[in-house]
Amino acid sequence: MATLIHTLADHSDDVNYCAFSSSCLATCSLDKTIRVYSLSDFAELPYSPLEGHAYAVHCCCFSPSGRVLASCSTDGTAVLWDPRDGRRLAVLPQPGASPVRVCRFSPDASCLLAGAADGSVVLWNVRSLKLYRSGKVKGGSLMACAFSPNGSFFVTGSSSGDLTIWDDKMRCLYNEKAHDLGVTCCDISSHPVSDSENGFTYFQMASCGQDNQTKLWLILFADFLGVQLKYKCTLNGHSAPVLACAFSCDGQMIVSGSVDKCVIIHETSTGNTLHTLSQHTRYVTTCAFAPHSPLLATGSMDKTVHIWQLDLKQSCAGDTVENESKVAVEDWSEDDVSAWLCAQDLADFVGLFKMNNIDGKELLKLTKESLANELKIESLGQRSKVLQKIEELRMTTISVSVPDEFLCPITRELMNDPVIATDGYSYEREAMENWISNRRSSPMTNLPLHSLMLTPNRTLKMAITRWLETQQK
Repeated sequence: MATLIHTLADHSDDVNYCAFSSSCLATCSLDKTIRVYSLSDFAELPYSPLEGHAYAVHCCCFSPSGRVLASCSTDGTAVLWDPRDGRRLAVLPQPGASPVRVCRFSPDASCLLAGAADGSVVLWNVRSLKLYRSGKVKGGSLMACAFSPNGSFFVTGSSSGDLTIWDDKMRCLYNEKAHDLGVTCCDISSHPVSDSENGFTYFQMASCGQDNQTKLWLILFADFLGVQLKYKCTLNGHSAPVLACAFSCDGQMIVSGSVDKCVIIHETSTGNTLHTLSQHTRYVTTCAFAPHSPLLATGSMDKTVHIWQLDLKQSCAGDTVENESKVAVEDWSEDDVSAWLCAQDLADFVGLFKMNNIDGKELLKLTKESLANELKIESLGQRSKVLQKIEELRMTTISVSVPDEFLCPITRELMNDPVIATDGYSYEREAMENWISNRRSSPMTNLPLHSLMLTPNRTLKMAITRWLETQQK
């Protein structure tokens, strides 16, 4: 079983990442802060939140010993902190000042890897605080990275869909097109595996992407073959882009979080689903297992971090929180619709919907007009609330990935009112207006905006509307 034991709701904006040490949990957010909590009681430490980044903080990680905390941001820097007192130890500027999306410590904590939106990847010497090596991926932003347990290589994932294996001298060893619509996260199990029959050593890696998939890979090392990345299997369960994945400390479980608002825990050896957690109300952006305790943290665009206690002895395939049905919405019965109404705090409409024989197929057809004229819901506010919930439900029934150009770069949600900023990129109007109310730089390039004017992108809006109509047929 997985039991929700605590919810942290201190961030004022989307939670982007969470990371454990043996004694602390760190979380970071679009609100520019990093918050640090004690694992003993989940109380926020006295020096928290850590402030210093000028823009959104995308990622944070502890060194293996837990003595240093790193964070990286849209402001184009990685920052090192002392998690004992919150002191800022160093600011490491990314060459080119591109937004830094991800950072990781090497297993011996001698290096910090930082990857940025312009595709640049750098290794910082943590002791000298000097840039050690740098490289660049082709045709995409750096979105994910992970070190091998022995530190001899690391893997990066990009928005172009490539997984690239590098050695510690920043030489490219192998490249694989892994996720058609872009890699969002990757992780390598801390337990290398020996193949005694063939004399190989291999590492298990998980990756996830905008194609709704979480994939398992084997990274093989053989003297006569060099390095190979071999596909093992795909873990099923998510119905939307998968934004985060992580191995448990013992490598026996993999957790993933998705735009479908669910967290799924799989058994590594079989690929079976152990738990489906569905408490978050918006996209799940991050998930992490604690290294020395049966804890799991999941963070979301709903501004919360959930802490889960895992009962490893009682884990069983198919166990789910809330026992949510995986039946497609269009196949729902009238009773399924009634259960959904209750879960959405719309229980007052159960009798009305049953009287009108509203099943899943009819539910998806409801419009503002039919709610008023056929179901006779007189209150405009109530009609709007019901319609909003139905719109959210319609989005979850879309079985193919949303084209990346239809997603707002700030919220990563499908755009409803796209506008073009003077940096040439399109954004959701409300998100961009909130952005420029606090800063005058581009969310994509981090460069100053020459003007704050936003121009409606009617062509893009028409394309999104046509695509939605196609998906709903």
